[in-house]
Amino acid sequence: MFGKILSHSIEKNKVFFQFEEGQGRVEIITPWIINIFSPLKYDDHYSRAIEDLKIESCSFKVKAKECCIEIKTEALTVKVYEDFKVDFYDKQGRVLCEDFREERDPFIRRGNVSIAEEEGHNVETNNEKHKIEVIKKLFGDEKFYGLGDKTGHLNKRGYNYEMWNTDDPSPHVESYKALYKTIPFFITLRDEGVFGIFFDNTFKSYFDMGKENSAYYYFGADGGNLDYYFIGGKGIQDILMGYTNLTGKTPLPQIWSLGYQQSRWAYAPESRVREIAKNFREKDVPCDVIHLDIEYMDNFKVFTWHKERFPEEKKTLKDLKEQGFKIVTIIDPGVKKEKDYDIYETGLKNGYFATDKDGITYVNRVWPGDSVFPDFSQEETRNWWSENQKIMLDSGVAGIWNDMNEPASFNGALPDDVQFENEGRNTDHTEIHNVYGHLMSKATFEGIKKYSGKRPFVITRAAYAGTQKYSTVWTGDNQSFWEHLRMSIPMLLNLGISGISFCGTDVGGFSFDCTGELLSRWVQVGCFTPLFRNHSCIHTRDQEPWAFDEETLNINRKYIKLRYKLLPYLYDLMWKGESTGLPVMRPLVLHYEQDDRVHEINDEFLFGENILVAPILEQGKTYRAVYLPEGTWMDYWTKEVIEGAQLIAKEAPLDVCPIYVKAGSIIPNYPVQSYVGEKEIKELTLDIYPGEGNYVHYMDDGESFNYREGEYTLYEFSMEVKDEATEATEVAIDIRKTHEGFKGYESFKVLYNKTSNKTSNMTSVKEVYFKDKKVEFKENNNHIEFIVPAEEGRIIIKEK
Repeated sequence: MFGKILSHSIEKNKVFFQFEEGQGRVEIITPWIINIFSPLKYDDHYSRAIEDLKIESCSFKVKAKECCIEIKTEALTVKVYEDFKVDFYDKQGRVLCEDFREERDPFIRRGNVSIAEEEGHNVETNNEKHKIEVIKKLFGDEKFYGLGDKTGHLNKRGYNYEMWNTDDPSPHVESYKALYKTIPFFITLRDEGVFGIFFDNTFKSYFDMGKENSAYYYFGADGGNLDYYFIGGKGIQDILMGYTNLTGKTPLPQIWSLGYQQSRWAYAPESRVREIAKNFREKDVPCDVIHLDIEYMDNFKVFTWHKERFPEEKKTLKDLKEQGFKIVTIIDPGVKKEKDYDIYETGLKNGYFATDKDGITYVNRVWPGDSVFPDFSQEETRNWWSENQKIMLDSGVAGIWNDMNEPASFNGALPDDVQFENEGRNTDHTEIHNVYGHLMSKATFEGIKKYSGKRPFVITRAAYAGTQKYSTVWTGDNQSFWEHLRMSIPMLLNLGISGISFCGTDVGGFSFDCTGELLSRWVQVGCFTPLFRNHSCIHTRDQEPWAFDEETLNINRKYIKLRYKLLPYLYDLMWKGESTGLPVMRPLVLHYEQDDRVHEINDEFLFGENILVAPILEQGKTYRAVYLPEGTWMDYWTKEVIEGAQLIAKEAPLDVCPIYVKAGSIIPNYPVQSYVGEKEIKELTLDIYPGEGNYVHYMDDGESFNYREGEYTLYEFSMEVKDEATEATEVAIDIRKTHEGFKGYESFKVLYNKTSNKTSNMTSVKEVYFKDKKVEFKENNNHIEFIVPAEEGRIIIKEK
């Protein structure tokens, strides 16, 4: 395609190449991040994902060799050959990633396709050539992670996918090539090292991870530029940090948004919403958020209220707020084509809608009937959409749920030739489709931020790389199937490892009819997903926690209350993630990549680094095998101590989700509340699992951006264990306040877990001291508890 290298030149951090048939460049972003670029459509990136590209000033050397042009940073070596083939090596000279030198060679498909299609089979054909293709050699030891919430297993080796945001409500299965999101980023783990590749291209793109031939994998696109970032690092965490440094990190949300959320298509009229709220409080099930689906609107017109179903929406939302409920309303992009409807008339007058190739406003059909579609690719439209958020906020709405923003439509997909302004670079739907939901989320985020002054809560179904800066996501219209519960875990783990930490699924499943057992097992997973929302479809059976039987209600209550107990731990993870890019839900490989036994684990995950969750994902099952990685772990329920790097058997009746906490963990707990803010938290509970470790706990006002100005407080806890003699152990816990910009706690309640294993009795505590003064403690079945002032000092726990 490019031919031989005719010349090269260096300008600042870029090395430019003139080939026989085109141009290319290699840009050094940091010593670990290299951009490969060719201006096939635009002369620069024009990225929708990377909005503030920071170049790290660093030294590099360029050397012309007989075979290639070699570029060396302190971390990587890049070799550029004819045809713009590019290979990457680590500091030791080991090849990490190498371009494939031959043509694609798909495996043979045999037989008469038309016969199979006639019976109704969806027959796969070998992929056509794409305008842009980057083919990489497979060495045989690769594991691939990322690519967003695609179906299938955690490791994407052997799968192929398309990046084309797609609303398909039929049951999602492993063969699905495209879903609602386009995250063209993956991490490759090899025996020789690890790296990531981000293909920043918004056109329809393709990723074949060794499915069509075991000799190579490739990514490509139907248009746009050749524009990808190679991200090196010492481990997967470094790669994720590099990627999120490029595309942005998930900002700290309001803490109420981490509470339990209840949704359905649709809670209407107003009396039904009040009934749902009343049941939560009377049945002692915590809940912070109730969602309103499309039925709250007047004839499905966005930014309106149905005056019969919600005659006094402001009073209703005010009453619900007094009961501790936040209301989140759905907003779709489709604007009803209706004379005298202000949103339509204003958008039409100002040219805010997408047009056909003749410049006439494009019309398709969605929920309101004939509808038009805002052109979110232009700043003026986004500003207008941002202003409209004030309508909902003035009604008392606390957050916005963006749906149908792939964009979805009923009279067939939007044609490729629908026109968009694209910030003055006029283009068509083929370029904007995959970022349409991303840009809608950005506009929504900025409007809520402007008019509320608080951290915006936005949910989106469609997304692109970088959407994590603006919105939480869910995996779309799943089904009440056990298979969808099982599949949700690798989907969420790969979303997290693709930079989108604040994510979840429809707990219980959206379509089909849930069962009490399925909801019981699903809520045990939902307890540990950042977005914890039960959502179900119109005309399915009721799916609230009390909709089945007393046992199901009790199990839902148990795990929803556990979620509220763990809120400070979850909030700490979100705070840390804003600087590290690390997700809340983590595949075991993120922390134990040297252990090849975790590379393919799809049915366990880490909640932060300290808690391991191994849920039951099959109907009727009451036991499972659990793999515990290296280290010492404690069963959360029984406090049994178990050495890691082994597979264990765990009994798990319906009300038990296997949970393990790493020794040395200090897990902050809140008292259980019906909703966030019901109680003023003056005392923090510290759930202590003896061992060597430290923990940093963060607190602020839970809603504003003042923390970015230093209005927060940090506590640091460190724990060490000393064996005084063969008969006694001393555990020391040091408390330090490392930053004080917000009102702190008055006291700490310490729950010190006494440990046991299958061959020994549970340990017992002899004495407790704080700052050399003896502290009284209470004995419980498997722990002691005592209270100390929230001051700097040392706790000493002496065991017999």
